[in-house]
Formats: sequence, C-alpha cells, structure tokens
Amino acid sequence: MQTGKLYPRTFTDLNLMLFKRILKGVAYSILVILILIAAILMVFYSKDKPLVQLLEKYTDESSYFLKVDDINVHVRVKGEGEPIFLIHGSFASLHTWTAWEEDLSPYFMTISMDLPGHGLTGPDALQRYGIADYASLVLRIADQLGIEEFHIAGNSMGGAVALKMASDHPERILTLNLVDAAGAPSTPRPAETSESKPAVKNERNSSFSIFSLVKHPIFGKMITKFTPKFLFKMNLKQVFGDESKITDEMVARYYDMMLREGNRQATLERLTTRKPYDIEWDNITMPVLIMWGALDSWIPLRAGEAMHAKLPQSTLKVYPSAGHVPMEEIPTETVIDYLSFLGIQLDTDYLNSPKYFSHVP
Repeated sequence: MQTGKLYPRTFTDLNLMLFKRILKGVAYSILVILILIAAILMVFYSKDKPLVQLLEKYTDESSYFLKVDDINVHVRVKGEGEPIFLIHGSFASLHTWTAWEEDLSPYFMTISMDLPGHGLTGPDALQRYGIADYASLVLRIADQLGIEEFHIAGNSMGGAVALKMASDHPERILTLNLVDAAGAPSTPRPAETSESKPAVKNERNSSFSIFSLVKHPIFGKMITKFTPKFLFKMNLKQVFGDESKITDEMVARYYDMMLREGNRQATLERLTTRKPYDIEWDNITMPVLIMWGALDSWIPLRAGEAMHAKLPQSTLKVYPSAGHVPMEEIPTETVIDYLSFLGIQLDTDYLNSPKYFSHVP
C-alpha cells in the first residue's frame, strides 16, 4: 500500500493560524474590558433620592416650601429685622449659608432658598434655569413674603443673580454683597511671560472641573445615572483654599443634594442651555461689598477687581487663604466683615465672648 505524504504547512497557513490567535486574544481582551466597565458602572450607578428621603435630614423648624410660579421652592427663614436674601452658587444649596445664618439672624431676618435644579427644590418642568429666571424667582419670593426692600448677598452664580436683581430693581435693594460672584465685566486674561510668577494653588485642577464633565456630550449624559461620590470631594477640593476644612458630612450633603430626584438632569439642562442676560451697571448705586477668596480657581480674583473698578462705590475685601466659597470655608471672619458693612460692630472673638454691637443706620 502506498502511504500519503505529509507536506509542511505553507507560510500562508502559519499566518492564518497566527491571525486567529491574535483575533482570539483581542476578543478576550475586549470581553475583559467590557466586564470591567460594566462592574465599574454598577459600582458608580446612583439612584435618584426622593424628596421625602431627604426632608428629615436637611430641613428644620425654619424650613418652608413656597409655591412660586408652579415650583415648590425650599426656603429657610431665620431671625427678625431687616431682611437679607442669601443666594447660593452652582452645585450648591441654601446650606452653604448655614454658618452665616446663625450669626446674622440675631440682628437681621435671613432668607435663603434652594434655586430650581438645586437642593430640595428640585427641577423646574419649564427648565427656567437662567440668571434672569432665578432673579425673577427670588423677587417673587420677596413679594410672597411681603418684603419690599432688602439686602442681598450672592455667591458665584448666586452673585450673578444678585447683580441682575440690583440692576433691574435697584429701588428694592438696600445693599449688595458679591461673594466670588459670577457676572463680572469681561477682562483680558493676563499675558504669560518668562517672568511670570510660578503657578500657585488657586490654579491647580483648573483644567478639569465638574463643569467640563457635565458639558461633555457623552459624560454629561452618563453623570445623570452614574455619579461617583469622590467627584464631589474633588469638586470641593477645587473650591476650598484649605482642603483640611472639607468634612465627610459636607461631601455627603453636596452629594445628596445632587442626587435629589431630578437635579442631575436639571444640572445637565442648565449647563448645556445657557441663557444670556444683561447687567446695567449704572443702575447699581447702592452700597456694595465685594468679598473674594484669593485662591479661587473657578472665578479668579481679577474678576472681583473688575467689579470693584466698575462699581466705584464698592469695597473689595480679599481673603488670602480662602477659595471660591469663603462664607463656607472661613465663616467667622467673613460674617464679621459683612456685619461690619451692615453697621453691626462685633468683637473678633464674638463666638466665644459676649456680643457688643451697635446698629449704625
């Protein structure tokens, strides 16, 4: 019997075998990556938190819900006397003013609120998230409370809201306090030269922020369902000058407020649909206090200096060690300065000693 011959494999056969092995390895690697991505997404998946779940933890006897333009607005009212409206910034809530409320309320009535898309107020079905929308809402709250004239303080986005109110209705605003406020007149960015000073802390992490993440066409939509808690700690590290002042309780509060049912979607809508607004600077003739953290990485000090130049009657107070939210980071120092601006003189150690004050009309 004649046996068959074994012919060696051709070069083409070897290439085909190698290609199949590579393809199999790539497929396996892709499968592993997909499993890892799915596992990560499962870890970071966050359900919306219903309002009822948050009420007990984040309201007190001073909390109210006012129906304003078909929105149930969470409002906190403390103290008696001349009213002060306190307006928070983007990603924040009325709780950013808690320390100030405690120290202002013995002498004034403080009114803070969660703007639509924030805090316990939650989303607005009509997506009224512009600066002009918020200014109109705060004025409507004042109308419902029967308040004709008032002081106003705003931080960051809330500062732009306060500016808009003072611009449109100067007759109602007794004084204006702008705390690291948005809305400054445009200023050229300082030119960088070989002799420029080295980067300081307020420039760290400025290339990435929660704003850039939410505005991203892919990650913005993902963040409405997958919201890692560490993102909020990263966010607070950007807005605080001294990271040691960031507490776990603070991170949890910012996180819970964002997860309030509807707030993540509202944040996406708010930041991807900007509404223009105008400021009539000549209308702002009331006394103005501008407070600024020198280490602000979100809105740099030059914006506060531009406001100060635009408002010749204003006073500019700079805090060298503070970031974007000085009223939350260094509340004692900043509230003393604000009370002094309003005519209340206090001992600098007033939290631990008797309070001596005189109301200067």
